[in-house]
Amino acid sequence: MSMNKMKLSQFQFDLPEELIAAHPSPNRDESRLMVVHRDTGEIEHKLFKDLIDYVDEGDVMILNNTRVFPARMYGNKEKTGAKIEVFLLRELNRESLLWDVLVDPARKIRIGNKLYFGEDDSLVAEVIDNTTSRGRTLRFLFDGPYEEFKRIITELGETPLPKYIDRPVEEDDEERYQTIFAKVEGAVAAPTAGLHFSRELMKRLELKGAEFAEITLHVGLGTFRPVEVEDLTKHKMDSEQVIIPEKSAEIVNEAKRNKKKVFAVGTTTMRAIESSVSTEGLLKPYDGWTNKFIFPPYDFSIADALITNFHTPLSTLLMMITAFAGYELTMKAYEEAIKEKYRFYSYGDAMLII
Repeated sequence: MSMNKMKLSQFQFDLPEELIAAHPSPNRDESRLMVVHRDTGEIEHKLFKDLIDYVDEGDVMILNNTRVFPARMYGNKEKTGAKIEVFLLRELNRESLLWDVLVDPARKIRIGNKLYFGEDDSLVAEVIDNTTSRGRTLRFLFDGPYEEFKRIITELGETPLPKYIDRPVEEDDEERYQTIFAKVEGAVAAPTAGLHFSRELMKRLELKGAEFAEITLHVGLGTFRPVEVEDLTKHKMDSEQVIIPEKSAEIVNEAKRNKKKVFAVGTTTMRAIESSVSTEGLLKPYDGWTNKFIFPPYDFSIADALITNFHTPLSTLLMMITAFAGYELTMKAYEEAIKEKYRFYSYGDAMLII
């Protein structure tokens, strides 16, 4: 099949509802791992902790250390008291407490409305702008120190599980919807490939001589935005913030010079590193934004292997996977995953493409 003009409809497949994981596996590193070999087309069925068998001394794992903040809040509209869900997308201005948010139901929320949060309405926000059909800019009206404001927001917010995990947030979601190496707060969704790493597996990888390089890409909701154009070249990705520290770039480039394997842990990591490549095909330090959209055909510069979860039909993430593994092989692997009842999406199983 010709790779030169991929169409949206080629990324459609039937996913049985019951394969969408509602809960994570009991142990992080004991979710299943499908290993897909790009050179031979072989597909193996393993557990995530078997990842260690594919890693040699000097290989590098690039991890996204973004930390998810409790972005989903529930408030009431002044006068009517109608319950409103507010999803915090990003902080626009720290001094004036301006935030980009999504509101639901949106038609009731107009500029000038005030929203009240907390048992005793301890936090108030005013709607000052419309950004998209559901998007608003809010100004929080709060007098105390910024740290105190942040603490209140963290307390009132809940873990922003994706909508397709159709159940109330439970206590252990707070910990399980966060990687164990999450440090830099700013994501509204977890970089889910990283959720499979346990402390024990990290230790074992380290003892085997693997190195870790951390980058930050703050996952925004654009990751889940549907592609609505049949011609993929016309789809625009939302911008997400990326930080690639100098030290991480050095670790990765050293491995590349020594012909060691570089593993991108997650599609977010892959987007970040492909957004900052030098003319010699090495990783460059970076601090800025990316709206890179990777779909076939695409030449990857940095990573030799990709660890990722199983993605939604028609998603930009699935498109990136096919760019890396090839269209036919990816579709074959997904067919096999459905047949073998692998679990899909954020809390589901993993795939190693090598």
